[in-house]
Amino acid sequence: MPLIEVRNLTKAYGDVAALADVTLSIEKGEWIAIMGPSGSGKTTLVNMLGALDRPTSGRVVFDGRDISTLSSADLAVFRRENIGLVFQQFHLVPYLTALENVMLAQYLHSMADEEEARKALASVGLGERLRHLPSQLSGGEQQRVCVARALINHPKLILADEPTGNLDEANAALVLGLFMKLHNAGHTIIMVTHSPDVGRLANRRFELRHGHVRAEVRSSKEEEELFEDVLQQLWERQEAGADANACADTPNLLENRSLLMAMQQKGLVVADNGGFALSRQGVDHARDVIRRHRLAERLFQDTFEIRSNEQIESNACVLEHVLSPEVTNSICKFLGHPKECPHKRPIPGGECCERSGKFPKVNNM
Repeated sequence: MPLIEVRNLTKAYGDVAALADVTLSIEKGEWIAIMGPSGSGKTTLVNMLGALDRPTSGRVVFDGRDISTLSSADLAVFRRENIGLVFQQFHLVPYLTALENVMLAQYLHSMADEEEARKALASVGLGERLRHLPSQLSGGEQQRVCVARALINHPKLILADEPTGNLDEANAALVLGLFMKLHNAGHTIIMVTHSPDVGRLANRRFELRHGHVRAEVRSSKEEEELFEDVLQQLWERQEAGADANACADTPNLLENRSLLMAMQQKGLVVADNGGFALSRQGVDHARDVIRRHRLAERLFQDTFEIRSNEQIESNACVLEHVLSPEVTNSICKFLGHPKECPHKRPIPGGECCERSGKFPKVNNM
């Protein structure tokens, strides 16, 4: 049985239908992204799926229970017992510590348990920040408190509304890493986002237009780009001898077990001591990705005179997915077959380098 079934859902405000005859289902353990322009009905749909509002007509069945006819008081009880909420605005009580903010959610549900709250904060990397007030925490740390607060009562559904919207790239990557771990652990996640990069991490997307919903899965092109991002991060980790994630706008995809298992089926990675490592096929593919990425970095620095490391990385992350082998070789020739990227990391050689006698084609890990 799906966790959520929606049938002919309509929500009208006067003569305006924010949602119009929507039918969809969400399975347990899925990661769903809700996307669309402002005014398309995203908030209204989230309110229905998260038991925050009732429809004008139609049904919302949550784990076998029709919640569309519940009273406001019953909806509040149902939401408290089944939904974990993470907002773009953190909504932390400013005079309570991180630990007390998490325990407050416990108290509203049943009974506060300080040890359990400590463990929840430790699980999101805040074990040393328990006694800090929100004003003493960074934006990323505050959002991680929100994730811990959402999880403390073991909800069946995690509902996240633009959870990375107020965060810089580094903190956004950390928070997305947490959601990937939650997804790996079997949690059901519904996330509202405007970011295509965040949306492609989900199993499915619901695209809203004028109150109508179209469900989509990752395209083969999007999946290939995700695979390449993973290959790049695995290469960098082996190259550095530790965890590495140099791409500024990409979360640590090595935490996404379902993605790695899909790559294992394609022969790109192999199981390795409880984790995953590059296969021989994966090494060859990763070498091509790394070469495109680092040549793109040199192009942006040397030719376009971009000096910001963040801009260089971000632009290279986009360009690496669209360069053909022919264009990659042309860039390499144009740049004089460079041996290092702007960060002093080696650039694997290609056939053009071998023909020119600059250095061998194969760069061993």
